[in-house]
Amino acid sequence: MGDYQKIFKAYDIRGIVPDELDEQVAESVGAAFARLTGARTVVTVHDMRTSSAPLAEAFGRGAAAQGADVIEGGLGSTDMLYYASGALGIPGAMVTASHNPAKYNGIKLCRDGARPVGADTGLTELRDMADRGGPAHDGPAGTITQRDLLAGYADHLKTLVDLSAIRPLTVAVDAGNGMAGHTVPKVFEGLPITLVPLYFELDGTFPNHEANPIDPQNLRDLQRAVLDSGADIGLAFDGDADRCFVVDERGRNVSPSVLTALIAVRELAREPGATVIYNLITSQAVPEIITEHGGRAVRTRVGHSFIKARMAETGAVFGGEHSGHFYFRDFWFADSGMLAALHVLAALGEQDAPLSEVLAGYARYVCSGEINSEVADQAAVTAQVRAEFTSRPGVSADELDGLTITGDGWWFNLRPSNTEPLLRLNAEAADEDTMLRLRDEVLGMVRGQAG
Repeated sequence: MGDYQKIFKAYDIRGIVPDELDEQVAESVGAAFARLTGARTVVTVHDMRTSSAPLAEAFGRGAAAQGADVIEGGLGSTDMLYYASGALGIPGAMVTASHNPAKYNGIKLCRDGARPVGADTGLTELRDMADRGGPAHDGPAGTITQRDLLAGYADHLKTLVDLSAIRPLTVAVDAGNGMAGHTVPKVFEGLPITLVPLYFELDGTFPNHEANPIDPQNLRDLQRAVLDSGADIGLAFDGDADRCFVVDERGRNVSPSVLTALIAVRELAREPGATVIYNLITSQAVPEIITEHGGRAVRTRVGHSFIKARMAETGAVFGGEHSGHFYFRDFWFADSGMLAALHVLAALGEQDAPLSEVLAGYARYVCSGEINSEVADQAAVTAQVRAEFTSRPGVSADELDGLTITGDGWWFNLRPSNTEPLLRLNAEAADEDTMLRLRDEVLGMVRGQAG
């Protein structure tokens, strides 16, 4: 039996199989989820890990025992679950541990309409319900039926992006042995795309590299494949294919901030004056470009629950995070790496220039990337950094999420990890020398090497 306090996180359920998360736990969670939502029908989808299908079936058994009908979607990506929840108007569960190592698995949950379930929106209550166990359902058990969701998912995504005018493209895709290997062929079906597939075999042991494209070393095979094949673009997805990263035709990694700006401009062309959400470690170029194109830029904390909440509050047409998550109002305010990829393919395919030229105007600054430092007393170190920098002329500070310090032509954010004794630094400046000096000064203070 699992330790519910340990495996229930801020946004989902995650643990080592079977020590912390097993079929008994999944069945209890399924039963509690049916009671929490009061749903007559729920949908399940799962990734390619060997434990995922049994856990999804156990979750479904638990929900059915409480009288809910269960639609088993089988293999799919996390954004396929959001599609099913949104299109069918029912709550759902995705069994996945995303990019975590093979020994882990987890459950992502949403209410009807793909509305997120996090610690503040029912996950804490669900944890307590599952831990206590529930009363036997007074009535008949629900039915369990299987349904293929892949074709409907692929067709729906292609209604949200106009791909009718794109030129023939060669596209290298690294699926990382994750769910993009299942979804990409169907989504690309009928498009003028020559696919160069890498690691499309579904394998939850991740034999080639981690399915975590935010780590540059996991993009090396894709970079090489782009150059070797003469591809126009490279796409990399994480294990559950809800995040997408891009490599240009020169084999260079494209910042998610650049993709956020590109997609924002496309969405603002379709809906002038709309609101676009960005998180506070995204490049300063993003709000600048949104404003220049007549949009309203709204800044938010890091984390999908904050992005989704602000999108719902403001009716934002689009939201982007520097972690490679991209959110779309017309996709039930949910995130979809595949939909982001289709936007980039459309932008590239609608004209003749290479991707590096298409994106050149969206990259204005030099950023450090996220740098982690182990710190025993995060609050004390952050306060020291704040005091040092705010004593300087022309410098401002805010604490929307951690500490953000802004100067003339530069900024940095220092924020604590929620789960580890770490401080995370992101720095950006107008030129590389300034960024490097800023980065090294802050790291020196954080790591006790200043002065």
